[in-house]
Amino acid sequence: MRPITKLTSSLLALALFAGPAAAVEESRVPGGVALIDLGEAAQRPEATFRDRPVWVRRNGDGWQAVVGIPLGAEPGRHELSVAGAEDRDFEVADKEYPVQRLTFDDDEQVNPNAEQLKRIRRDHREIKGAYRHFSEDSPVPTFQPPVAGPRSSSFGLKRILNGQPRSPHSGMDIAASTGTPVSAPAAGEVIETGDYYFNGRTVFVDHGQGVVTLYCHLDSIAVEPGDRVATGDRLGTVGETGRVTGAHLHWSVSLNDARVDPALFLADEAEQASAGN
Repeated sequence: MRPITKLTSSLLALALFAGPAAAVEESRVPGGVALIDLGEAAQRPEATFRDRPVWVRRNGDGWQAVVGIPLGAEPGRHELSVAGAEDRDFEVADKEYPVQRLTFDDDEQVNPNAEQLKRIRRDHREIKGAYRHFSEDSPVPTFQPPVAGPRSSSFGLKRILNGQPRSPHSGMDIAASTGTPVSAPAAGEVIETGDYYFNGRTVFVDHGQGVVTLYCHLDSIAVEPGDRVATGDRLGTVGETGRVTGAHLHWSVSLNDARVDPALFLADEAEQASAGN
């Protein structure tokens, strides 16, 4: 869907946003999603969390903020800022994610040398820019799985690599053989592609309102920045590029620059993913 412009009529806006909001599973834990009612207003309110703009959508006669909670968020009270209105407080509960221990024969995959660190810093700047992309498109909140296959590891795992603690796992890994097609789970625009030290061949898709998805360790890339994709369009193929122990797709969903559990966006799995939260 193209961004709504100033020429868009109020009737079209009502057609896009009327009715109850489509399902995104709420899970107010680190790596989860908070759904916060903002009340009625003639225009879409602007809201920010941790200085990042958040997705605000219609919910019946009112508006609702869909807030991504970073994996590093501390349990307790947090604040959503709303322009021209009172801020909204919400509670984040604690969640203990399991620990995963992985061993890499190539120690430079865990402890890169000085030249590799320069590349990693360049990669990080590009990746950060993609995750912070925000457009006015209105995202479809329920996704289709980008590839079929069993989960080889789950979101949020605390990772120990060659005996050393590293950043938690910020996506969903889906095991599939090299060459398996990877499809867009919803409509959007390709905003970045690259070949990164840790992520390997990677595609970023913007779905609007700060909803950005990542697909990495690809064997091949079938799109380029600026391409518009529909649900099911091919983005590339599964591979084992970058830091991997075997062929699989790493799929991340980012809300307001916070990586959240992709299962919360899959209609057939959201209930199971949030069990016990």
